[in-house]
Amino acid sequence: MATTELQMSPQLEQIHGEIRDLFRALSNGFQRLDKMKDSTRQSKQLEELTGKMRECKRLIKEFDREIKDEESKNPPEVNKQLNDEKQSMIKELNSYVALRKTFMNTLGNKKIELFDMGAGVSEPTADENVKVASSMSNQELVDHGMKTMDETDQAIERTKKVVEQTIEVGTQTATTLKGQTDQMGRIVNELDTIQFSIKKASQLVKEIGRQVATDKCIMLFLFLIVCGVIAIIVVKIVNPNNKDIRDIPGLAPPAPSRRLLYLRDPQ
Repeated sequence: MATTELQMSPQLEQIHGEIRDLFRALSNGFQRLDKMKDSTRQSKQLEELTGKMRECKRLIKEFDREIKDEESKNPPEVNKQLNDEKQSMIKELNSYVALRKTFMNTLGNKKIELFDMGAGVSEPTADENVKVASSMSNQELVDHGMKTMDETDQAIERTKKVVEQTIEVGTQTATTLKGQTDQMGRIVNELDTIQFSIKKASQLVKEIGRQVATDKCIMLFLFLIVCGVIAIIVVKIVNPNNKDIRDIPGLAPPAPSRRLLYLRDPQ
């Protein structure tokens, strides 16, 4: 259905134009993808096309919301034309989804899933998708497309929750590590203080040791002096006439021996 045949509000025209631009980009992208030989470039191109399909799905949902908001303002035939155009865009998007799965099966890359069918459900092949789509009515295609989009939104929400939980765990881990780092810093400071105290104590012990050694030397010298004085006194007492030994100051020389004289009575 041509765009000129549709009566749209400016908002709907803008959304519709963006969707059509994306469809042209998808068509050209798949044509280039078919000509590529390098699997790495094919995978990269397929990822870019998947992003465009996601954006296209978002715009189709926004287009549907705008139709519902303006439904009361438009005549029934205009609403029918807009709904038919929406169904046509959903069908075209589904055809690109099937084409994308065909390339994925060719590349053997099953990690990039735009429309996740859920765990435990076997993925239908591309040929089966084409056959099923061809046998479905427009309303069934619309319902299937909307259901697939809702499932994709749910998968995205689950992924967001996992990311939020991961960020929360990372924040808690960072807080714990910061606390442990601060604690380690305090321990290092305490160790530095203890090491400084041990060093000062060692210096003090060395100084005390030197003072004790000095005191011992002084006591030894005093002891030798006392011993010398005692030896001189002893020698001086034993041999008072020894001229080699000088008199000790303050010590009087020994008194000379006295002889007693007495007179005999004459007979």
